Order: sequence, then C-alpha cells, then structure tokens
Amino acid sequence: MQLPFELIVGWRYTRASKRSRRNGFISFISMVSMLGISLGVAALIIVLSVMNGFQKEVRDRMLGVVAHIEVMTPDASGIQNPALTMKEISSHPEVKGVAPFIAAQALMARGEEMRGVMVRGIDPLLEPTVSDLGVQQQKVQDSVLKLLKPNEFSIVLGYALANQLGVQLNDKVTLMLPGGQLTPAGTLPRMKQLTVVGVFDSGHYEFDSSLAMIHLEDAQKLYRVDGPTGIRVKLNNLHLARDFAPVLEASLSGGLVARDWTRQNKSWFAAVQVEKRMMSIILTLIVAVAAFNLVSTLVMTVTDKTSDIAILRTLGASPKSIMAIFVVQGAVIGVVGTAIGLLLGLLVAFNVGTLVSIIEGLFQVSFLPRDIYLLSRMPSDPQFTDIFPVVIISLVLAFIATLYPSWRASRLNPAHALRYD
Repeated sequence: MQLPFELIVGWRYTRASKRSRRNGFISFISMVSMLGISLGVAALIIVLSVMNGFQKEVRDRMLGVVAHIEVMTPDASGIQNPALTMKEISSHPEVKGVAPFIAAQALMARGEEMRGVMVRGIDPLLEPTVSDLGVQQQKVQDSVLKLLKPNEFSIVLGYALANQLGVQLNDKVTLMLPGGQLTPAGTLPRMKQLTVVGVFDSGHYEFDSSLAMIHLEDAQKLYRVDGPTGIRVKLNNLHLARDFAPVLEASLSGGLVARDWTRQNKSWFAAVQVEKRMMSIILTLIVAVAAFNLVSTLVMTVTDKTSDIAILRTLGASPKSIMAIFVVQGAVIGVVGTAIGLLLGLLVAFNVGTLVSIIEGLFQVSFLPRDIYLLSRMPSDPQFTDIFPVVIISLVLAFIATLYPSWRASRLNPAHALRYD
C-alpha cells in the first residue's frame, strides 16, 4: 500500500534534520524539544506514582485503626440493642467483621506530663476482626489487645503517647474524665488510675500519639453509659464503603446512621487530591514548555526548506499537503518524545524503591527517616488512570505546537520563494 506523500516527505525531513551538518542547529533544537517532552512526561508519571504510593500507604495504615464503616445513633448516645444491631450488620455478605466500641475523650496524666487522648473501649476478642492491629508484627499486637481484662482497669497506649508520658509496662497513669463530682468543696474532676499493660504501633503517628484502648466494660463504667456508642464494621472490599454505607443504614432498625471511612477523614483525602492536582498542573507546564519548543524548531525548518516548499507547490502540492508535511515532522518528535518519557517514567516508577535505596547507600543520606515517615522504602503505585491522561496531554500539546509553523509553510508564495534561487 502506497503511503501518502505528505507522510513520506515529513518523515524524510525529520530524518534529514538529524543527519545534515548544515542543519545541525535545527537538529539540536529538535533533540532538546524531544528530550524536554520525555523528561516532562517521565517526571509526571514518577511523581504521580509516588504520590499514589504514599496515599495508599497512609490509607492502609489509617484503616488499620479506623473502621471501614461506623454505625451509631444520630446523637452519639449508646446503642440500645447492640447484639441485634451486630446481627443485622453481619447478615450482609459484604461484611467481614463487626465489633462494638465506646469512643470518648479524656486527659491522661503521669507526673508532670499531661496529654489529651481519645479513649476507645473495645472488646478484645472482636476487635481483631475489624482492626489490623491484631495481625501486625506477627500477631504480637493480638496478644497485647488480649491483655485487656474486664474490671481490671488496664490500658493499652500508642507507642508515641507512651513515650510522651514516659511510661513503661505496669506503670500507672491517671485518666481525668469529663463530668465532675459534686462535693462539699465544690466540683472535682473524676479521675481513675489505670495500669499500662501494653503498647501498640499502628504505623500512623496521629493515632499512635493520641489513642488509648481499654476494655469495653471498663469504658462503660468510667463514662457511665449502658452500652457501646457504636459498632465498627470491616468490609471485604474497602472501596465499596462509600456506596455500601447508605444501603447498610437503610437496613438497620432504630434510626442508626452509618459513616464510611471516606467521610470520617474527608478533609485529609480532599487535601491529598488538591495537592495531587496542583502537582499535575505544575508538571504539565514542563511538558507544555517542551512541546512549544517545537514551534521554534519547525519555524527554522520551514525557513530552511523554503525552496523545497516552493518546488512542491510548483509541482502541484496543495497548501493542505504542505501543512500536513510539517505537522507530520512535529508529530514524530512529539510521539517519540512521549514514548521515551512513558518508558522511562514506568521504569523508574516500578523501581523507585530500589533506586532510592541505591542513592541513599552511595551518598549516605536518608530521604525517608523512619521516625518521621514510618516507611523504610519509597512507595510507588503507577495507575493507568493517571498515566493515560499524561500521554494524551503530551501528544495534544505537541500537535497544537505544530499548527502555526505548518500553517505558515502552507501560506508560502512559490514565486517569492524562488526569486533569488
């Protein structure tokens, strides 16, 4: 099959611009444009993949402590019949585990140190079905949770909270509870001493520095409630939580409400999406600058090929065909640059952890201090939904950049061009 002559001539001009010594500067500009597009596309893919990796790591660590769905009353009072509610929830095939809980705030003190904490009353036997704390570190955490016994007023702290208070196992901490006691001397705060029986590490600093867990029965006595304030639910697929929560809520009796994990942490996930969107816009500008370098490349090529254009027009080539020739030349640079950037970006994105480890070893630096990020390797999660738009945007920008020089070439007057040749 005979190819259109516009494609053949455009491809020949592209190859000739690389080989001709006379056009060495044009060739250099073409290579710079191609390299710029490649680096821009690769940078976009790598950055978005790393951001996806961080988001996935933080989300997974967060969901190790936060339930996929929480069921509670609208006024956050106790659930009247928790056994019936748990049975109704468990009847859904999407549900993997359920566990009752009591959530309340308090002040925790030891010596001179005092911290505001979120106290969570749990059932040690059911909590591992909704929390990953029971399966971390080769089930060491599971044994820690089971150390919570009813009526012993024991407590398990996050490792960061324990370090802030300076407590160790079997030390006593004082819990100051809301709702004071009336005495002849006035209103005094309610206080209770608890024994630290364990420390957990969720991998998420926010929870490790502010969360404390006690037995459900002890929480009922301390906070003077008759039952759990809510039911924690874990699904087989966490991504179904947003759609499943309204379905679950409609199936429950007693006017209970169901909140999924995306709504509980809405501000955090919204901030991540905004940051990701802004990074995409900034890096897309790099691709745009590289793509529009094609304008200068093609303008110089058109100037150099003035005689060729005039001869083609004299032989009967239409302005549309002349324009197509230079569109092909610019498109080849854009396509090749995008393809190289795509391959380079995917290569780095899938091996970024290894590459960062090598660089850290060579220069004796640490990009991810574990005491800050709690990650030993750089995470990366390349996703097709991010990569495909990057490739399309790069190709579209490269094509747009070819339009003006190609249109200028098509408007060239053959008689004027050949006057001095």
